[in-house]
Amino acid sequence: MSGNSGGSPGNGQAVAGRVETVDDDVAARLRLAVGRLNRRIRIDGSESLPPLQLSTLVTVEQHGPLRLSDLARREGVTAPTMSRVLSALDDQGMVERAPDPGDARGVLVSVSAAGRDKLREVRNERTALVARRLDRLTGEQRTALVAALPALEALLVPDED
Repeated sequence: MSGNSGGSPGNGQAVAGRVETVDDDVAARLRLAVGRLNRRIRIDGSESLPPLQLSTLVTVEQHGPLRLSDLARREGVTAPTMSRVLSALDDQGMVERAPDPGDARGVLVSVSAAGRDKLREVRNERTALVARRLDRLTGEQRTALVAALPALEALLVPDED
């Protein structure tokens, strides 16, 4: 990065055929901070589920019931990989499978009560980990973070295609 944090937008250096701006520096810093915080939370947590299993549970909770192929697409993995993930979740009682009423050959996957309990447990633990990190901040830093939350949440809105 060019370290343009003190400059104004448009005053940057040419990078890969374009001009790097202050926004690029902010984007890089934000990406690094969010990525590292997320990784730290995962490392410090004591989840018993591997990341892909946990992500799959969340996806099914948010968008389910889903077919295996839809889940694989959403998670960016192959159908055989998703089949193994679902088998592991099924073995642990985290998901339920039901016939797809629209396709007699298909199966719909949904989160079971045990899966919802596990998600609640993971979310509570991760929230507590973040809360402990927030306790390290000064009052001014916490106020700035609270003020930034609407902007951070706006970044979660998917791009329109």
